[in-house]
Amino acid sequence: MRTKQELSAAIRRERRAALVVNAHSRRGRQLYEETRSRLVAAGFTLLATCPVDRPVELEQRLAAAVDLGPDLLVAAGGDGTIGTAARLLAHRDIALGLLPLGTTNNFARTVGIPLDLDAAVAVLTDGKVIDVDLGLVGSMRFTNHVGVGLSADVMLSTPPRLKRVVGRLAYPATALALLARHRPLRAAVRAEGREHEFVTHQLYVANGGFHAGRVITADANADDRLLVAYPVGGPTRRGLLRDTARNAATGHRRTLGDEPFLAVRELWLETDRPAPVEVDGEPYGETPVRIGLDPNALRVMAAADSPDR
Repeated sequence: MRTKQELSAAIRRERRAALVVNAHSRRGRQLYEETRSRLVAAGFTLLATCPVDRPVELEQRLAAAVDLGPDLLVAAGGDGTIGTAARLLAHRDIALGLLPLGTTNNFARTVGIPLDLDAAVAVLTDGKVIDVDLGLVGSMRFTNHVGVGLSADVMLSTPPRLKRVVGRLAYPATALALLARHRPLRAAVRAEGREHEFVTHQLYVANGGFHAGRVITADANADDRLLVAYPVGGPTRRGLLRDTARNAATGHRRTLGDEPFLAVRELWLETDRPAPVEVDGEPYGETPVRIGLDPNALRVMAAADSPDR
């Protein structure tokens, strides 16, 4: 493995990259040609350019691009695309380049990648390689979060066409439709020798600073060796709606020391009945689950002034 400095220098000098675009994502289809053209104009030699129209083919196309041995794998799409690429690149001598074309772009926001396409390409040309943590649920790595309860039902139920039309508003719209018949969970979180119990419709475990395109807390990030577990609301539907709105409005002013956040390295989560689990917006299974960290598992091309532990 090269050092981060050596890999950064190789990317700037050689500009050897592979591009995979999720053309099924909200903006990917319209921006594929533009994305490819801008990378070529920036001096990159593209070993592969792969638009992926069928989600079932995404992992295969990403793996094929990795096998070509680029210094930089540029993944253009939403959080699902980025998460799949991150799992493939964990502990590899290849940096992940992000072009955020999705609905919420949580991981791109967490690592400070601009949502503007020109600015994101500039990070690939002028930035540096940093390493960040990945979460672990079972043996599966994740970039952003694990959701238990209503969010898993929402991910299973949100129509893809609705996401393309209204963007991230598709998720709260679907959640409101499901909430009327949703039952709260009694969830137990065991971590660091203590047990915490919550009665809630929704519980998250985050590896990073953003969820649903909004700040979770001012001091959470993907390079702090911490997971952040927190319920949203209590047993009532009104409480869920109230806390969802409060979190969106005040996340930038809250810290990990505030209630109800639990900042830990590993936890065991179980519920009073098997509950659906989603990982980075994809169905995973059911509770109980063990969730932990894979520290410094992923190399990412980030802005030149990005902090790096």
